Amino acid sequence: MSSSRPVKVIAVTGGKGGVGKTNLSVNLSVALAEMQRRVVLMDADLGLANVDLLLGLQTRFTLADVLSGERRIRDILLNGPGGMKVVPASSGVANMAKLSHQEHAAIIHSFSELSDQLDVLIIDTAAGISDTVVSFVRAAQEVIVVVCDEPSSITDAYALIKLLNTEHDVFRFRVIANMTRTQQEGINLFNKLNGVCERFLDASLQYVGSVPFDENVRKAVQKRKALLEFAPQCKASQAIRALAQKVDSWPTSQTARGHLEFFFERLLQSANVGT
Repeated sequence: MSSSRPVKVIAVTGGKGGVGKTNLSVNLSVALAEMQRRVVLMDADLGLANVDLLLGLQTRFTLADVLSGERRIRDILLNGPGGMKVVPASSGVANMAKLSHQEHAAIIHSFSELSDQLDVLIIDTAAGISDTVVSFVRAAQEVIVVVCDEPSSITDAYALIKLLNTEHDVFRFRVIANMTRTQQEGINLFNKLNGVCERFLDASLQYVGSVPFDENVRKAVQKRKALLEFAPQCKASQAIRALAQKVDSWPTSQTARGHLEFFFERLLQSANVGT
């Protein structure tokens, strides 16, 4: 284990598509970067990569080029708004359970090179409860579950939390309600999810807050810009900045768990559990 400084690793997930998870990941990253935090957003939606599309970025190299030894991680980083960086997704890590030991080592070493220039690593997972999603989430220090006001959103979020809690010993989850019409709607969504989890699981859920429905989100996507860049003063942007303040206040682990090497070792170990 290297003596690099601790890094906050946060997985953003949702159990289903359509809850605005990637948009939240992108704009939370921008908000933290605006606060002078050094942020890298990793697009871990390995089948349907879209962070670069949302931000209008041109991707030349991906994690596959790092695995092949042709590029280092700093070579593939894209510059995003506010000073944040993006690791573009790659089909090269879509099946992490089949990576060789040399490829494991390449990923771990590659990211450990970044750790002295990084405060927060945000992982935007794919939707659903695939092995890849589970691997990323259980390796992170913090898990943000994004929900919205649809019955399937709560059902799928519960299914993901149950799987992570009962089979992978993840006990703490942070919940953000997205696209809400009122603040009370967000609280009600959380209470619904928390009520079921309290009855059936040994899991602790914490409500982080809500992001209101805002027509500017759709317009920003059409313009391929981050919402905080496109409409910095809109209600949703203000709410995301408030969430970023809370995220920034979460403690960073000072033990081995706080190091990027630990995250990637744990990630790759969990990917190989079933092999």
